[in-house]
Amino acid sequence: MITKTKIWLSSPHMGGNEQNYVQEAFDTNWIAPLGPNVNAFEDAIGNYLGNSMQVAALSSGTAAIHLALELLGVTYGDDVICQSFTFSASANPITYLGARPIFVDSERETWNISPVLLEQAIKDGLANGKKPKAIIAVHLYGMPYKVEEINEIASKYDIPVIEDSAEALGSTYKNRPCSSLGTIGILSFNGNKIITTSGGGALITKDGGLKKKAVFLATQARDNAPHYEHTHIGYNYRMSNVLAGIGRGQMEVIEDRVNSRRSNFEYYKSKLARLSEIEFLDEPNDLKSNRWLSCILLPSYDIREKIRLSLLEEDIESRPLWKPMHLQPVFLDCKSFVDGTSEDLFQRGLCLPSGSNLQQEDLDRVVEIILKVITQ
Repeated sequence: MITKTKIWLSSPHMGGNEQNYVQEAFDTNWIAPLGPNVNAFEDAIGNYLGNSMQVAALSSGTAAIHLALELLGVTYGDDVICQSFTFSASANPITYLGARPIFVDSERETWNISPVLLEQAIKDGLANGKKPKAIIAVHLYGMPYKVEEINEIASKYDIPVIEDSAEALGSTYKNRPCSSLGTIGILSFNGNKIITTSGGGALITKDGGLKKKAVFLATQARDNAPHYEHTHIGYNYRMSNVLAGIGRGQMEVIEDRVNSRRSNFEYYKSKLARLSEIEFLDEPNDLKSNRWLSCILLPSYDIREKIRLSLLEEDIESRPLWKPMHLQPVFLDCKSFVDGTSEDLFQRGLCLPSGSNLQQEDLDRVVEIILKVITQ
């Protein structure tokens, strides 16, 4: 009996050199946090992003958002605007600081934060005597948001932008890399991301002073003294030297990983786009998505679920698009500016297996099942 292997949505994919850097950490006894791998990993990311970007390697993308908010002065009682159509890690750090998330819906062209609704949310805050302290915009599934429109609005009202690029390493907006386009950028290297350090993230800034402050806060805010002296509250958010070794190896294959993910998307599109029941999100002019996940829209919730369950029966992982934050039980009391866009996308959207380590026969299995469900 032939047993078919499980197809994961987005599994880790090692490049080959990761173990060498990890072994180097063991051989030199750099097992404690920080060390040569951390510095080299930060340099590799900075060189990849260009424009003299400063990088602080951290324990997670969530930690990076938390530090970004704190660096921008967000505190108890403040309002922070956040894209609603995203993973909860974009919004949760707002609450860590006692601030309040204000959720803004998406536009159809990129599935990301709507400039029109963003400005409505800002004007509403100003009318009520409360200017939002920051904006968290997300490059969802690797598709860049409308950077120029969002930055123009942010500049008009003098509000900083946290560029959530957790899903967008390797994506570009008008040939400029995502995570380098806002006031502060963040990356995630979670196990399902386009490259991984098992668990990890990074804060990205053009300001060396901000990086220095981020690293200070991420290492328990220990002051420069021979004893343990603390004048600020800090966090244990720094990446370890061992995990950074994995990241060094992963950065050596980042372009291959982007090309593989984009190839997956193009294959799905070539086989499925001819069906009127299936929609794909195309790249607007001058935007390049890393296609972290290949996503499709179906005519209805029922058809989406029929496909998802049919894939599951064959041990193939797929997943609905993110459930918007304004629909999450934990955030129901938060103010939101919505027009139904993200709710519709959530109801009809499905993420297909997208890992860079997928084989052709894996892609064929996925396509075969979807075609069978749609055409039967």
